[in-house]
Amino acid sequence: MPYRRLPNTDAARLRALKIAFERGKEIPPFKLSFSQSTLHKIQTFLPSFEKAIYEYKQAYAKQIEKNKKYISVLKKAKIYISHFIQVVNMAIHRGDLPVSERKFFGLKEDIKKLPSLNSEADVIKWGEKLILGETIRTREGRSLITNPTIAVVKVRYENFLDSYKYQKMLQKNHLRAQENLDNLRIKADEIITNIWNEVEDFYKNDPDNVRREKAKNYGLVYVFRKNELANKKSSG
Repeated sequence: MPYRRLPNTDAARLRALKIAFERGKEIPPFKLSFSQSTLHKIQTFLPSFEKAIYEYKQAYAKQIEKNKKYISVLKKAKIYISHFIQVVNMAIHRGDLPVSERKFFGLKEDIKKLPSLNSEADVIKWGEKLILGETIRTREGRSLITNPTIAVVKVRYENFLDSYKYQKMLQKNHLRAQENLDNLRIKADEIITNIWNEVEDFYKNDPDNVRREKAKNYGLVYVFRKNELANKKSSG
C-alpha cells in the first residue's frame, strides 16, 4: 500500500498549504474535508511563511553576491601587509635597517619568516600591528618604509575592515532569516500534518484507492514503495 509522504522542501510545503487554502476558499464549510479552525490557521500562517522564504532567499543571495567583492578586498589586504613586511625584511637584509626595527611591528628580531595571514583574524591582527608600529617609528624620527608606504597599506586594510564588517552583518542577517525560517518550517509541518490527518479521517469510510484519490485533491501525496511499483508494473 502506498504511503503518505509529507513535504520536505519549502516549495513543497508552500504548495501543500496553498492547495489546502484554495480548497478552503472554493468549497463550502460543510463539504470541506478539514475544519474551519484549520483553515484559519492556514490563512494566518501562509503570508508569514511566504515572507520568511523570500527574506531567507534574499539574505542568502545578498551574502553570495557581496562575498565575491569581499574575497578580492581580503586578498589585496593580505598582499599589501605581506609586501610591507617583506620590504622591512629586505631593508634589514641589506643593512639599511637594524634587526631591532622588527620589534616595532610585533615581529621577532631573529625571525625573517612572514607571519601567517591565513585567517581574517590574522589579517586584522597584523594590519593593526603594522599601522601602529610605523606610526611609532615615524614619531621617533625614523625613515618611512616605502613601496608600499603604511598609508597605502592602511587604505587596503581599512577597505578590508569595512568589507569584513559588512560581510559579518550579512552573515548575521542570513543566519537570522534561516533561524526564523527553520522555526516556521516546524509550524508548517504541524499544520500540513493536521490538514492531511483531517482529510484522511473525513474519507476514512471510503475504499483505500478512492480515499487516496479524493485526498489528492487537497494536496496529499502518496508514494508507492519499490516493491509495490514492481508489482504494479508486472500486474499491468
